[in-house]
Amino acid sequence: MATNLRLGSLVWWRRWSKKEWAVAIIVFFTLTISALTLISNSRTDLADNSPAADDLVDLTLLHNASHRGAFCLDGTVPGYHFQKGFGSGSHNWLLHIEGGGWCNTIESCSLRKMTALGSSNYMERRIHFSGILSRDPSENHDFFNWNKVKIRYCDGASLSGHPESESKNGDKLFFRGQLIWEVLMDELLSIGLSKAKQALLSGCSAGGLATLIHCDDFRKRLPENVTAKCLADAGFFLDEKDVLGNRTMRSFYHDVSLLQGVAKSLHKECLAKAEPSECLFPQQIIKNIKTPVFLVNPAYDFWQIQHILVPNASDGYWRKCRLNIHNCDPSQIQILQGFRDSLLMALSDFQKNKEGGMFINSCFAHCQTWMAETWHSLNSPQINKKTIAESVGDWYFNRKEAKQIDCAYPCNPTCIHMNFL
Repeated sequence: MATNLRLGSLVWWRRWSKKEWAVAIIVFFTLTISALTLISNSRTDLADNSPAADDLVDLTLLHNASHRGAFCLDGTVPGYHFQKGFGSGSHNWLLHIEGGGWCNTIESCSLRKMTALGSSNYMERRIHFSGILSRDPSENHDFFNWNKVKIRYCDGASLSGHPESESKNGDKLFFRGQLIWEVLMDELLSIGLSKAKQALLSGCSAGGLATLIHCDDFRKRLPENVTAKCLADAGFFLDEKDVLGNRTMRSFYHDVSLLQGVAKSLHKECLAKAEPSECLFPQQIIKNIKTPVFLVNPAYDFWQIQHILVPNASDGYWRKCRLNIHNCDPSQIQILQGFRDSLLMALSDFQKNKEGGMFINSCFAHCQTWMAETWHSLNSPQINKKTIAESVGDWYFNRKEAKQIDCAYPCNPTCIHMNFL
């Protein structure tokens, strides 16, 4: 199954500078998330009298953020959307961290602060909860009646920046991601999270990376008797060379880490052996996480293919392939299969983790938990007749082992492949 999404005008086919590459990431993430939201909304068939039809959730600004100095990039107060649980889910909590890339230069962070990814001034005041956040039991059987929080992402460093690094910027920017996380958690604990019986921290893309970074801290902030776990969706970014032999993503992470002082939020065990840019990759992070983790990741993650494996296409050879996997020729497919192999190799130790779970499908996709169509519906991607939602539920509630790894492309007819041409 192919989903058409035409964003060809966003791509410039020449070799980019670091500034251009970072700016393009912001634009790409903002418009892609908007387009995916439109797709999700247009395909959600809800009766007028359905509870989910009125499922718009207001933005709440963090109450103590100004007092504690927890600011978005532009100095505005961060926010979140909260929907109260009911019935059997009244004492259970699900947190979901929004995705949206990163900024690695003063220029790209300055551009970012003029968007919802860097300022609460631009955030939607009401949003629709769907997928893992839905309160429709047919769409979200295991978590529909939990207390649910969507955490808005406005720091540009996966909630891990530190103010000590602000002296490096010429323009006034606030690198307060870690503070945002701490103030947010304190506020949620004060409104009921401290009394949780079950809790799940999740996130998409850069939010998935933030989930892994803060997973153990999330666990530590809750009472010992709480069942607390973490779910990272499309957050397992690979430290791989691109088709030109460059480590584009490692170089980018190096700049993010240096600019925003990310190292203080990373595991000391890793930092003792490697540079912060390497310790920012999930393959290193999961080695030190003690809390149970579930990984949802497409083996052909279109964002990673377009920014890690093929970050530019100066000769035009990769243009159609990187925007639509159905247009890849046999030699390109072979390279994509090698990228899949690298993902499975990076997960080889994690597969032995008895408390861990995974859903690695063979779709040309990115972020699959927050839309009904990919989370759980009649048309959702499946592995062994299980949707992502069913696999996550099996893992969270210990119903059965949930380590689903798909066969290689193009074997899975249930996949929803994005098309950017």
